[in-house]
Amino acid sequence: MGRMTETVKTLIIINVIFFVGSSFLIPNIADPLFALWFPKHPNFKLWQLVTHMFMHGGNTHILFNMFALYMFGSNIENALGQSRFLFLYFSAGIGAAALQLASTYYAFLPAYQEFISIGWSDVEIQSYLVEALNTGRFSLHEGVSQINVRNMITAFRVPMVGASGAIFGVLVAFAVLYPNLPLMLLFFPVPIKAKYLIGGYVALDLYAALTGNNIIGPANTANWAHLGGALIGFIIIWYWKKNSFNDRRWN
Repeated sequence: MGRMTETVKTLIIINVIFFVGSSFLIPNIADPLFALWFPKHPNFKLWQLVTHMFMHGGNTHILFNMFALYMFGSNIENALGQSRFLFLYFSAGIGAAALQLASTYYAFLPAYQEFISIGWSDVEIQSYLVEALNTGRFSLHEGVSQINVRNMITAFRVPMVGASGAIFGVLVAFAVLYPNLPLMLLFFPVPIKAKYLIGGYVALDLYAALTGNNIIGPANTANWAHLGGALIGFIIIWYWKKNSFNDRRWN
């Protein structure tokens, strides 16, 4: 796909450094500090909206994300320039976090509202959740659904990590700029136009987000994050292409 740009190379190096540090050097410190926690969780910090993009959940996770960044990122940077590429990348990553948090709130709120309706305060609910995490058990209360409580605890305790949202922004930008460029999957060597291959991948994420059934990827994939990154990437690249495109470069 051409020579790797310095910006893409730097992003990959930073991701690898974060991965090695969080996996082997300071594993008990990195996740609480840099993964993106639910805003009501004690570990939540505002900077995690950015730092979570450099955290990954395992070898396969970082390998696929960095491979995609390597394959597509340099082409997008060459088309946009460094500043716009970085704006696209980080905007897509933050957009991914925003949509994933919105979906997490959707799972969190039913039980939260039930607790509020039976007279609990916000502080009491947070203490209940922290105790549930520390003990691995939770008590049931009349007027509060067990299923809703389980969803609430899951939303509260599972942080978000990974560059996937930012990567999806780059992928969609590639599909918009080079829609008819043929691409091939590693294990399916048949050329498919970028708009169909990348569009199909986004469609599978939408299906998984709506149904909870992942056709590709693990069950804990943050599908809404992928969709958030794809949406922001599409909006940005569509606007720039419509208003700023010339035959050589976007300055």
